[in-house]
Amino acid sequence: MVKKELDILVISDVHLGTYGCHAKELLNYLSSVNPKQVILNGDIIDMWQFSKSYFPESHVQILRKILKFASEGIPVHYLTGNHDEVLRKFADSSMGNLHLANKLLLELNGEKAWFFHGDVFDVTMQHSKWLAKLGAIGYDSLILLNSLVNWLLVKMGKKKYSFSRRIKASVKEAVKFINKFEQTASDIAIAKGYDYVICGHIHQAEMKEVSSTNGKVTYLNSGDWVESLTALEYRSGVWNIYTYDAKDFHGRQEEQENLKDKMDIESLLHKLMHIGN
Repeated sequence: MVKKELDILVISDVHLGTYGCHAKELLNYLSSVNPKQVILNGDIIDMWQFSKSYFPESHVQILRKILKFASEGIPVHYLTGNHDEVLRKFADSSMGNLHLANKLLLELNGEKAWFFHGDVFDVTMQHSKWLAKLGAIGYDSLILLNSLVNWLLVKMGKKKYSFSRRIKASVKEAVKFINKFEQTASDIAIAKGYDYVICGHIHQAEMKEVSSTNGKVTYLNSGDWVESLTALEYRSGVWNIYTYDAKDFHGRQEEQENLKDKMDIESLLHKLMHIGN
């Protein structure tokens, strides 16, 4: 399979360790691209709901794939989110080509791109973390129920249905929150003189120009791998939102390389630790 060449790949909100995570689909996608740089923009591993009783092999394969990117010389930036906030105490540390940070600033063709997860703008996160965690459990349960419903719909030859998207689109407060999130992130980026602001957190892929009295900025969001199954791709100076389509992978193996047999996590970490030595 010819892999798509990318300058930068951005994914966020994978939520490994939860039932809603579409790890197999993500592995298909990661195996189809050849990025020069990878940015993991928060909530990759869901440490709020992490349980030893549920972390299937497909989820482990994602970790192997990410570490394999780094071991092959591809810079991988893991930016922390709220669900993996426990990693923030280790921010600004590196192991070979694997870099852990809370935010990232890159210069792309003379323009400044600011990457961060975005939970800092979530009032619930800042003042009622217990409520946010309760909401996360409810969301995961909704996704699990939705998966069962969609399985039945497919069996009946009908289209899949998203409970969460329906709720987001119909509840005024949810729409207001998303709009405020995008505007707030953009306003701060404009004030800092950045050309792009790239977030995750709200599980809604987006790319648009946002203006204020002080200027304008391009706002981007990488979406998620729970419902939207989206990523951001940057190639030859152009940003694009990628949306997973199972038809593109029909008849192909989920992962062309056998990551488990070829290189396990221990050997990957060993290789990473010895890069540059």
